[in-house]
Amino acid sequence: MSKTPIYWSKAVKFLSKDKIMKKLISKYKDKTLTTRKDIFLSLCKSIIGQQISVAAANSVFLKFKKECRGKINPKVVNTISSGRLKKCGLSRQKVRGIKELAKKFVNKTFNPRIIKKMGDEEAIIYLSELRQIGRWSAEMILLFTYNRSNIWPVQDIGLLRAISNNYRKSYLPPMSYVNRLKKRFSPYCSVATWYLWRSIDDEPIQY
Repeated sequence: MSKTPIYWSKAVKFLSKDKIMKKLISKYKDKTLTTRKDIFLSLCKSIIGQQISVAAANSVFLKFKKECRGKINPKVVNTISSGRLKKCGLSRQKVRGIKELAKKFVNKTFNPRIIKKMGDEEAIIYLSELRQIGRWSAEMILLFTYNRSNIWPVQDIGLLRAISNNYRKSYLPPMSYVNRLKKRFSPYCSVATWYLWRSIDDEPIQY
């Protein structure tokens, strides 16, 4: 994992203007957002975790990691048969997504290096061109792998639930209110998202 993002202290000071956020920041001082700086691994974890529980995703990922002999990289995954990947507990669609991902990394038809030069929306569109990677998955990559500071994943159920709990709104909270919070928290929506997640799950999320 990397060090704390360089903008974290500035973001915390900025977000503390909001009473609810100030309370969360004070409560969860122990950790911060980090990154593994490994986009291929993050993309694989994102695909594996789609539409299943955290516990189930962790179980499948451990089997996947074992199948890769602890070396989750494009070259290794590219050599593993679809049948062996299915035995890890992956659906046919997820196997296709991971196999295609590995192939695109190996033949360089997908270039993660150019993402650093892209704006958030441009990067989301580029990542979403990958099989099994939609907007939510792309946002998780930008938040956790690239530590972009202003990601506000409005499709994320955890974020919406945390907004409802902390700001005493109905579930699902009105999108007009969610958008109002985005304006309030910009340009540090990623940090606000991280603290809101912590409020409903004491264990920091990592993709």
